[in-house]
Amino acid sequence: MALTAGIVGLPNVGKSTLFNAITKAGAEAANYPFCTIDPNVGIVEVPDERLQKLTELVTPKKTVPTAFEFTDIAGIVEGASKGEGLGNKFLSHIREVDAICQVVRCFTDENITHVSGKVDPIADIEIINLELILADMESVEKRLTRVSKMAKQKDKEALAEEPILLKLKEAFENEKPARSVELTPEEFQIIRGMHLLTIKPMLYVANVSEEEIADADTNEYVKTVRDFAKEDNAEVIVVCAKIEEEMAELDDEEKAMFLEELGIKESGLDQLIKAAYSLLGLATYFTAGVQEVRAWTFRKGMKAPQCAGIIHTDFERGFIRAETVSYDALVEAGSMAAAKEAGKVRLEGKEYIVQDGDVMLFRFNV
Repeated sequence: MALTAGIVGLPNVGKSTLFNAITKAGAEAANYPFCTIDPNVGIVEVPDERLQKLTELVTPKKTVPTAFEFTDIAGIVEGASKGEGLGNKFLSHIREVDAICQVVRCFTDENITHVSGKVDPIADIEIINLELILADMESVEKRLTRVSKMAKQKDKEALAEEPILLKLKEAFENEKPARSVELTPEEFQIIRGMHLLTIKPMLYVANVSEEEIADADTNEYVKTVRDFAKEDNAEVIVVCAKIEEEMAELDDEEKAMFLEELGIKESGLDQLIKAAYSLLGLATYFTAGVQEVRAWTFRKGMKAPQCAGIIHTDFERGFIRAETVSYDALVEAGSMAAAKEAGKVRLEGKEYIVQDGDVMLFRFNV
């Protein structure tokens, strides 16, 4: 699935440090053929404990996790919507991503200057969000000028689009993002081609110090970010970018020991990957045989033939049916043979909507 989350942030908030951790911890590009990786794109494996359990059950020759992309977006400064700093580059790159991960500084350090002279995560968030809103406002106003003229001439498409643009314009005037505007699926399709920046889902990444990572809930900056994110219906992931960069150099065993010493159950990077994956409406199904146990990424709501096509277009073209068992049912049964015996393996047809955690075997004929 060619979907990517963009990492944005003001200067000196830890964005580059976090991206360095992502690229160091990233999967080898050689494991994912047909991918051309630009210098500002990091590929990471999606952590999934279910894959390990399936490997234990099946004992395949190899196990292949699914992967996910993060894009490092050029830094932003106030006035980016007017081309300040690398503003134009920032905006063009953000149009190309499917979701936004905004890194926010939630630590004090006299050795790292803040672009505004003081640490204020909400002010930082508002600078970036306002720049995105201003850029979208410009796009909508330009579009509205043309559409309104056509609506006066009773153009059917313009008459449908004009009220949507007016709703968006009102939201932007009140400094609200496009994603806060209630749109029907039909309305969303009408304005989809505008590639609005603020319609993209957003999550906030609160970057804290090494001393505070184990007890981030006591960090006042983190509390304010969480309160702000609630208003935006957004999730907050707490990380220490510096620690993540250090951990990226460790193997799995060393990493587990390091986390235990810090008193953390799961690394911030793993939490971020999972959250971004979910934010994009992605889910995972599995194929499990003696040759290979593999995780596959699909978009929630996809039907069985489309999911088969992710493996190979021939699978979709010649789809007959899919032998399907849920991950939980398979683990409970202990093996595929036992799951079949217990009647847990179903034969699903072309209209079946694949669920996260399905273990599938596709039957096809071309």
